[in-house]
Amino acid sequence: MLRQMLCAIALVGLGSTSAQAQFRSDTLKIGVLNDRSGIYADLSGEGSVVAAQMAVEDAGGKVAGRPIQLLSADHQNKADVGANIARQWIDRDGVSMIIDVPNSGVALAVQEITREKQIIFIASGPGSSRLIGDACSPTGFLWTYNTYAMGVGTGGAMVDRGGSSWFFITADYAFGQSMQQDTSQIVVQKGGKILGSIKHPLNTADFSSFLLQAQSSGAKVIALANAGADTTNAIKQAAEFGITHGDQQLAGLLVFDTDIDALGLATAQGLILTTGFYWDFDDQTRTWSARFEKRHGAEPTMVQAGVYSAIRHYLKAVEATGTDDGPKVAAKMRELPLDDFFARHARIEANGAVSHDMYLAQVKAPGESKGRWDYLKILSTIPGTVAFQKPENSGCKLVAP
Repeated sequence: MLRQMLCAIALVGLGSTSAQAQFRSDTLKIGVLNDRSGIYADLSGEGSVVAAQMAVEDAGGKVAGRPIQLLSADHQNKADVGANIARQWIDRDGVSMIIDVPNSGVALAVQEITREKQIIFIASGPGSSRLIGDACSPTGFLWTYNTYAMGVGTGGAMVDRGGSSWFFITADYAFGQSMQQDTSQIVVQKGGKILGSIKHPLNTADFSSFLLQAQSSGAKVIALANAGADTTNAIKQAAEFGITHGDQQLAGLLVFDTDIDALGLATAQGLILTTGFYWDFDDQTRTWSARFEKRHGAEPTMVQAGVYSAIRHYLKAVEATGTDDGPKVAAKMRELPLDDFFARHARIEANGAVSHDMYLAQVKAPGESKGRWDYLKILSTIPGTVAFQKPENSGCKLVAP
């Protein structure tokens, strides 16, 4: 009898240990890693932290009986800084998921660490298609947009509107390179020509020499394969050179509402762009965005809305599996249906790409706008099946040929 009691106690103890081992700690920790002070701070930054807070609150602040804790940090647009933060979060602080990470160079470094540690990584801020291509990860997801989808939208539309020859001004890092490559592919497929390109350093203040070279190429489209303050600086200076009022068209391949707000409609009017989210699209987007704007003081970008959507889906997968084990949660995330105010008609592919509706838009003229943040006219919806590359063509080794 005594031996049976001892065995029962031992089994209870083992069961308790096993249940505890399903989670890294008593608190589920999520790390929001992004640019808090540099060229991508407006499109991501504190706004992404606010979106993450809203997602946690809307989930009740707990998952599988455990409280949820948010951590945040500034990667300073440096891959080594971002990688060190990610490693410390995982090894020292017990973080179970890392999210956002605008700057594709930093994101690629973080994805390598999360792959090694088998931790969930959800990229909302970066766009390099390498994240779901040759650098894909079993626990990595590219949630909001990618360079291929932006090329399909803006690149395809510009060629259809007569932009048959192109010159690229490209940010000299992973995102810019992917954006130029993917957009060039779409332009050539539609019968256009690439006349040349020039690379610029990240966070460039003076674009005059780059713009003059693009202007002298005679290309019908001058494409900006950059983002954030680099894009706004280039557009402002292009307007000063008269480029936007001549025979050449300017294509901002990644333009956010915050960029338009910084530029002003007088400068940005007429720009064609592609986005994965617009705050004023319908009642669902307006309702969520009003909550966000009340807390953050600005309407959300697609990156910030993507952070909210991704965390909500991730927490549903953790709840369903009863664990924060990366591979198990990743499998459940792919299995669970995804269709919310952000990700319409969405599907999570085997390579980690989130395929969803994208939108071709045009910046309004000042006289068309009813006020601040009323900036876009949605021209058409691009179904995810059209906007996003088929996983089997992505170069991801996780996808069966």
